[in-house]
Amino acid sequence: MQFGQMRFAKLIPIWGAALAMIASPALANPTLVIDVDSGQVLIESQPTANWYPASLTKLMTVYVALHAVRDGRVTLDTPFVVSARAANMPASKMGFPPGIEVTLDNALKMLMVKSPNDVAVTVAEGVSGSVEAFADEMNAAAARLGLKESHFVNPNGLPDVRQVSSARDMAMIGRALLKEFPESSDLFGIGALQFGNEIIRNHNGLIGRYPGADGMKTGFTCAAGFNVVASATHGGRRLIAVVLGSPSPNERTAEAAALFDRGFSQWGGGLGSVESLPSPGVGAAPDMHQEICSRRGRAMMAAAEEEEISAPVAARVGKGGAGAASGPGGATDGSIFSLVSAITAPTRSLLAMEPSRLDPVPVFVGPKPGWTGPVMAARAPDDAIQKTASPAAPPPEATAYAPADKPQELDKDETPPLLAPTAPMALHAAAKLIAPKPMRHAAMKRPATKVADQGKAKPKGVGDPAQKDKPIQPAAAQTPVPAR
Repeated sequence: MQFGQMRFAKLIPIWGAALAMIASPALANPTLVIDVDSGQVLIESQPTANWYPASLTKLMTVYVALHAVRDGRVTLDTPFVVSARAANMPASKMGFPPGIEVTLDNALKMLMVKSPNDVAVTVAEGVSGSVEAFADEMNAAAARLGLKESHFVNPNGLPDVRQVSSARDMAMIGRALLKEFPESSDLFGIGALQFGNEIIRNHNGLIGRYPGADGMKTGFTCAAGFNVVASATHGGRRLIAVVLGSPSPNERTAEAAALFDRGFSQWGGGLGSVESLPSPGVGAAPDMHQEICSRRGRAMMAAAEEEEISAPVAARVGKGGAGAASGPGGATDGSIFSLVSAITAPTRSLLAMEPSRLDPVPVFVGPKPGWTGPVMAARAPDDAIQKTASPAAPPPEATAYAPADKPQELDKDETPPLLAPTAPMALHAAAKLIAPKPMRHAAMKRPATKVADQGKAKPKGVGDPAQKDKPIQPAAAQTPVPAR
């Protein structure tokens, strides 16, 4: 729309008043760009504001788990047992029934691509014995890394007013993962998983679209908005961009892309080290429910992350280079960002395109063939030593179960309100956890070896043909911890 000088002059007071509203918590939108090698801050806006991390929490979960591997407590091939507490987590989830085993390697890949809350609890219980003990390890790791605005109480980012972080702290976790565990850096850039006959796409809309994008993690709750910690490499430089509180997954992606454009165009020093940013400490985070979810139905929020994969980007430009909100169907929602400007055409066309073809990485459940080591499970709080179950006889070939049916897939972790107890959810189509018939062949027959508890009652929905390939180990050491 074209404006004459007079009309433009009349709009200046309106824009000025609206821009002043950005300082309010409701319109806050923390952003940060750092250089991975130097730790220098290149772009920042409210980088230390307390914020709900949502599923960005899983970056810290992976960090603690990889340290447990480095310390020799577990290996990437160690199977972890899904407990009743894990199985009762809200979506997003894999929907595994209690007793299913998944190796740490497969679990971490699932965490970074699908972001299942049940698998995050399984990892926590396998590494530390309980969610509470794992949260203690997360906070100890945060102290070692010098995080100043973070406190963790769970491994998946499900809503809890006590669990907060900041753009700065999340950037520091991402940098620590890349610097301390370079051998695992591919974990954060997996574009898709193949689980049985199902292809699970990554929620990170930059992967396969933005040149050089190579990770890391997205997250969403109504209280937090749409968050991302992203990494990209160009011209030998690797940057991390953090966006918190975007109103949609598409705008989150567009904002991160615009931040990368600005960051890679800068050379020389910076704004100081990321560690030296002044900190307010751990405090209350703003609740973005009103701005993010008040005008959207549950069905739309359930599909929000999937829209990032397939829908054209309706993006915005604001502080930090990207911004203006769009509501359902791409219509503007009347926010100040939509009054300021629109995203540049090159970025819009880049993000609206279909992502490049990504070869899916296969994952499976059950122990790795030939595994003879311990199986880690949740333990009772008073256990002094981690108990482990004897591993079930592995099948001749690792099998995969079909994931839960798509209608049950919700966004990352939006469903439960902050601090409200969540009712146990029905297992995700447990009766449908069967291997697809085209994948069955002679090599997948039941192994001859019997285990002592093979004749015991199996979890509901697991006694189907696919489960005959490998008996479900009941994990004698497992003591389910009731959901809080």
